[in-house]
Amino acid sequence: MKLMNSTHLVEPVESRKFARFSLQYKQMEEKPEGEDQWVPRFAGHQSLQEREESFLARDQKINCGFVKGPQGYPSTGFDLAEDDVNYISRCHIAVISCIFGNSDRLRTPAGKMVTRSSRKNVCFVMFVDEATMQTLYSEGQTPDGGFIGLWKIVVVKNLPYTDMRRVGKIPKLLPHRLFPFARYSIWLDSKLRLQRDPLQLLDYFLWRKGHEYAISNHYDRHCVWEEVAQNKKLNKYNHSVIDEQFDFYQADGLKRFDASDPSKLLPSNVPEGSFIVRAHTPMSNLFSCLWFNEVERFTPRDQLSFAYTYQKLRRTNPDKPFYLNMFKDCERRAVAKLFRHRSDEKRNVQQRATL
Repeated sequence: MKLMNSTHLVEPVESRKFARFSLQYKQMEEKPEGEDQWVPRFAGHQSLQEREESFLARDQKINCGFVKGPQGYPSTGFDLAEDDVNYISRCHIAVISCIFGNSDRLRTPAGKMVTRSSRKNVCFVMFVDEATMQTLYSEGQTPDGGFIGLWKIVVVKNLPYTDMRRVGKIPKLLPHRLFPFARYSIWLDSKLRLQRDPLQLLDYFLWRKGHEYAISNHYDRHCVWEEVAQNKKLNKYNHSVIDEQFDFYQADGLKRFDASDPSKLLPSNVPEGSFIVRAHTPMSNLFSCLWFNEVERFTPRDQLSFAYTYQKLRRTNPDKPFYLNMFKDCERRAVAKLFRHRSDEKRNVQQRATL
């Protein structure tokens, strides 16, 4: 990877080739008449008809998380302190990660690789729940002015889902909702530690060739059929729900991946997904909303819904290109170091103890 010196990098003028339309988001929904058991949901109650129409890249208002119920109903979740909301509202470039359910250790970006320019212009925000925050305290990691190293620690209260993996999809897939004034964001799974300067990564993955979204292919699998089989083999999620999702996608045109097909839309139909670089353009934001809505409707295994969402978006809008860069996984490994989850660490220690 040939990275430019970040002191010489200048953000390009936003390309006129990017699709332009006004995307707004549903903020609140009213209780339907006669629905006594109705409960407001974080993602709202999107109908299949609304879901279908949401794929149109046009001026519209769509479901995209953070939907509130009417007055008198409790919050639908993902509540942040006012000071934290004020902080992230000032971010124009954000590096984002999260730890929910105490799943990982806090990995501070490699400080010597982060330039003075990035320290000045980039927000590093780590979302955590209260249980994870207590563990950080117990391990002697106490925030100093709200920061641990480069990370601004933002505690999320009232989690909207009991499944921590699904909660983690909110900052992963909806950075444009959490950071409403950000122009760019870099998502990093908490099992990764950033090894490169954020501005260099924006230049390498987006600016040089005019992309608005960048994600790596999976290191092993390239067909959704293979990914479905692997999820079942490892019992990653309820098999019947996976089948329901997969059958739905096949009925709506999802085909097996063929690497030799010259007309294929992507070099792989399965992303690695732990590292995502975005420009917050209308098309990028729309794709992020659509992908999140699939994760919310079906399973939190986002690799199952990525290719379907991308292909349907492209198919629905043949006159509006989406400049997505699916890069090789070796490039992801060159910019972020992989660590074990806490549960894997314990399992590894236990295995060693039995030898």
